[in-house]
Amino acid sequence: MQETFSELVFSAVNDLQEEVAKAADGAEAHSTAPALLLQAQAALGSLSASADAATESGRKPYRVPVDWGDKLAELAYVVYLLADQTGVALDASVRSVSARVSADAARRRADRSASENERWL
Repeated sequence: MQETFSELVFSAVNDLQEEVAKAADGAEAHSTAPALLLQAQAALGSLSASADAATESGRKPYRVPVDWGDKLAELAYVVYLLADQTGVALDASVRSVSARVSADAARRRADRSASENERWL
């Protein structure tokens, strides 16, 4: 049986969460959830500092900094560790949020369209 693209992506994301957890195990880098939240905050701060430096504190137009991918990956790594530490299947949770955001956007478009149609009546 041939897997669909969605199934392949789902499998790859689950493998990624597992790979991050194994790397953390090997490095003895697991922490408690509160400690991981602090690490996530630090990684987000580092990402923000990179953006700030790239724009010279907003004086220049934003261009993706050279270190952006690495900084973003560091934040994602900590998020995966936090998910693993707290027993969250991140792939399923992100898919759920994505579906909710899409449904909310569709509902707002429908409400806006209905509102615009009422103005013409």
